[in-house]
Amino acid sequence: MYQELNNFQLPPGFRGKSKIIVQLWWLCQWFLFNPSPQVCYGWRRFLLRLFGAKIGKGVLIRPSVKIVYPWKVTIGDYSWIGDEVNLYSLGQIQIGKNTVISQKSYLCGGGHDYTNRNFPIYSKPIIIEDDCWISTDVYIAPGIRVGEGTVVGARSSVFKDLPAGKICYGSPAIVIKERECK
Repeated sequence: MYQELNNFQLPPGFRGKSKIIVQLWWLCQWFLFNPSPQVCYGWRRFLLRLFGAKIGKGVLIRPSVKIVYPWKVTIGDYSWIGDEVNLYSLGQIQIGKNTVISQKSYLCGGGHDYTNRNFPIYSKPIIIEDDCWISTDVYIAPGIRVGEGTVVGARSSVFKDLPAGKICYGSPAIVIKERECK
């Protein structure tokens, strides 16, 4: 036997808030956040801040975004979070200013230790620095840092830190070239 899931235990304080607050957020997300009209960016910022997220000014978050624990999310000024993005915030997720996380991208802030029969859960922070573009359908693994100004191409998977000012692509994502701006 490789996994004994009957021995799994969530570490104390793992969620960062009580079970009641977690459930309230999930209800809020389901009934107030997700059905809100597309143009109600201020409303969604308000709801996230109400639950402890640190959201900068002018942030655009689409109504189809999923966020597990908003109190573990920080988003800098004027950033955009696209349709169907999943911020799986088991660990802290920090998104810099002027950064775009495009549609269907998945930022995964945790996982399980498959080498341990008890399959313990863990969390690791994700940091996406300022001026980045995480394009469509990108997977970002736990514990990753994407350097300032870096672009990650569509459908890439990021399993190692990416340096600043690069264009990266692939699965696993690798540096393709320097990012140049006019």
